[in-house]
Amino acid sequence: MRLISKCGFVLGLFIAILIVFSSCGSRKNMVYLQPDSTQLNSVYDQHIPTIQPNDILTIVVSAADPKVTAPFNPISTLGVGATAQNSDLAQRPTYTVDAKGIITLPMLGQVQVAGLKRLQAIDKLRAELSQYIKDPVVNISFNNFRISVLGEVAHPGSFVMPTERVTILEALGMAGDLTIRGVRENVLLVREVGGQKSMHRLDLTKEETLNSPYYYLAQNDVIYVEPNKAQINNSKLGANTNIIVSIAGLIITVISVLTR
Repeated sequence: MRLISKCGFVLGLFIAILIVFSSCGSRKNMVYLQPDSTQLNSVYDQHIPTIQPNDILTIVVSAADPKVTAPFNPISTLGVGATAQNSDLAQRPTYTVDAKGIITLPMLGQVQVAGLKRLQAIDKLRAELSQYIKDPVVNISFNNFRISVLGEVAHPGSFVMPTERVTILEALGMAGDLTIRGVRENVLLVREVGGQKSMHRLDLTKEETLNSPYYYLAQNDVIYVEPNKAQINNSKLGANTNIIVSIAGLIITVISVLTR
């Protein structure tokens, strides 16, 4: 009987030690943007997203005389039946950039916009509209600036950003931040440009990340946070718990029979 008790105690102690050591972490692996000798020189203007095929743009034209801009601001049928609170937004004209990077506007016809930054596209449309409108004002915004955050975060999912100026830290904040089990030193960013996907790794524990060309996000970026070793080990332990308990019970039973 004493032998059985000792075996049970040893087994329990072994499992407890395994769990404790598999969960160990350190401040170095957890704290974001730890100071170092990096010279910070990140400038947002260098990393402004460009318009890409399949982007959905809201384009509103205005001028001193609203009547002359009416042909360039067709009311969207999507706004029919909308509430008073969002009807104005719903009725704003939207345009989808086709596979060749072109949008088709009333009177202006086809305009190439892919590869342009938002402000560059505004300048181009203003120049085109100047032949019809005196001192036109153009506002362009992204309707589908979407970021997906997956993996070890509190609330994984896709998020529509209100502006194209968004950082990886802001996107992670919208997802509820990394869990304690997320690997901060090796966050994966998947980006598609011109139909080509590329993968980039960011170490959020280092201050130099602020200088990365991928610190500012582009539309349709996907962020993936992988689980740390403790989480992987815990998942393995959880999957094999029943097997371990069964084997341990069998061993104790055999020892009990042999020691009678």
